[in-house]
Amino acid sequence: MSNSSEKTSLRRRRHSGVAIAIAATMALGASVPDPLGVPAHAQALSELEWKADIGFLEIDKDITLRRMVVHNANPRGTVLFLHGFPETLYAWKDIALALADDYEVHAFDWPGFGLSSRPTVDRFSYAPRDYARVLNDYIRKAGIDTSKLTIYATDIGALPALLLAQDKPGIATTIIVGDFAPFDRPHYMYESLQSLKTGPSMSQAREQLNRNRDDILENAFRRGLPKEEQFDVPREFKDDMSRAWGYGAITTADAFSHYYARFTRDQHHFESHLERLEIPVKIVWGEKDLYIKKEMGIELADRIGAQLTVLPGVGHYPHLQNPKQAIEEVRGAFR
Repeated sequence: MSNSSEKTSLRRRRHSGVAIAIAATMALGASVPDPLGVPAHAQALSELEWKADIGFLEIDKDITLRRMVVHNANPRGTVLFLHGFPETLYAWKDIALALADDYEVHAFDWPGFGLSSRPTVDRFSYAPRDYARVLNDYIRKAGIDTSKLTIYATDIGALPALLLAQDKPGIATTIIVGDFAPFDRPHYMYESLQSLKTGPSMSQAREQLNRNRDDILENAFRRGLPKEEQFDVPREFKDDMSRAWGYGAITTADAFSHYYARFTRDQHHFESHLERLEIPVKIVWGEKDLYIKKEMGIELADRIGAQLTVLPGVGHYPHLQNPKQAIEEVRGAFR
């Protein structure tokens, strides 16, 4: 058996027992503490004791990231959340506060998103590979102990995390990813996303995204879900995305389209080096994801021997639609 085959086999055996345990728990309808999975003793604490500290961290002369840190004097570990489009770090605020009783929690705005830097493309390409470098630099400059780090990455945040893991096997102890496109499989992707990856249609697709700003911010999170499964995001989060859309030299949609302009290249790189992915990976996918079909997650899980959880009735943003599940996934990573 080859080394890569042995690694895959070991990963499959390692994850199988966990998968069975989680499936059994879900089948039994195990309860999750309210309101967001916070233990009863933590609910008694005022929010001031678990303050989300929002500030800025300079990465290099071109990139300064807005970040959120929820501190813990004696953490069991550290969690780093990575957002997707069109989100900002506020996507994670409530989840971060819910985890603060046990963990130090970090999140930041990707370049081109939120209030992080938005250099012109001649200075920063916004490609997944460059986001991976930013992620590595953030972990280093923030002084995060990678021996106790879980990364939870969704949408455009996921591929950079996995690219970094291929290059630096010790960058984290666990990576949780979902609802993204690790491979170049356009038939698994929403039509407008396909357009961002191909020739002349790229600029037209970017213009369309910018024209549809208000619709995206209002409806992107619930699109494709039946009425009974639709949900609203917190007003603070929605206002932050709205204010940030046109902040700086480029819009949020511009950054997203630049990411996709080099997406295929980085997908191919990732797929051609799967054997270098040694960090345990957990995959969480919304069954009703309109943008990236669950079949993409199924293929990824099979290729790397990872545990996959498909969430019934959930769309592209499981952490927003079902934050309790995201909290449980993080806690499970430290057990």
